[in-house]
Amino acid sequence: MCIYHSVALRNAVVEENLWCIDAVIRRNHALMQSAHLDYDDVYQWLALRMIQAVATFDPDKGVLRQHLFAQLHYELLKCKGSQRKYGFADAPWDLRGAVVSLECLAECNPDWELQIAA
Repeated sequence: MCIYHSVALRNAVVEENLWCIDAVIRRNHALMQSAHLDYDDVYQWLALRMIQAVATFDPDKGVLRQHLFAQLHYELLKCKGSQRKYGFADAPWDLRGAVVSLECLAECNPDWELQIAA
């Protein structure tokens, strides 16, 4: 349910609450450092989540600020996952060190260049 009747009104609410993104990032700075997350990438992911959270906010269920902080915190936890971090759609959640040597690829499959391009 969207309570905002225009995109401009929704965007105004998002702009008023952009400080929430900075607050969540500051609060979880140690997590970002330990997971080796880039500040700009995290900010972009959180900004997208904020737009979605504002668009789907239901005032009957609570306060906007609480809803935003909960959604942003959940998104930040998703940012440290392997699927987002390495860009693999079917990567397991705890994938670490996703590096494969080119020699190993060439030994396993002579058509490895075509698989990478696909």
